[in-house]
Amino acid sequence: MAAYWTLVCDAEDPARAADFWALALGYVPEPGFDKPDNASIVDPAGVGPTIGFVKVAAGKTVKNRLHLDIRVAGRGPWDVAERGRLIGAKVPELVAAGATVVREAHAGENLDYVMMQDPEGNEFCVA
Repeated sequence: MAAYWTLVCDAEDPARAADFWALALGYVPEPGFDKPDNASIVDPAGVGPTIGFVKVAAGKTVKNRLHLDIRVAGRGPWDVAERGRLIGAKVPELVAAGATVVREAHAGENLDYVMMQDPEGNEFCVA
């Protein structure tokens, strides 16, 4: 039997982090969870894990040892050209929400992934 689990992330501003990741992942605020120093988001379909954000005083100082890949084309196998188009469409939406582009990687002529940072500087990829 699988265990239920929550991914918990340190944050300087838990509400802002939760808002960004809810947009990025298509999640919503966790119903009934309203605390001043942390925030929580859930998959509205009930499939993905809960993600919590807790306030910490220290800022981020080094590269993450764990990061998320947002797979905009869903599960493979993919049409690589369409996947590249979907990646290219998601990145500006995330930039508008406060993310920054670190670098792009290509597989031949097609966009393979974009490494980004969320508003608090945590690395993730749009793949």
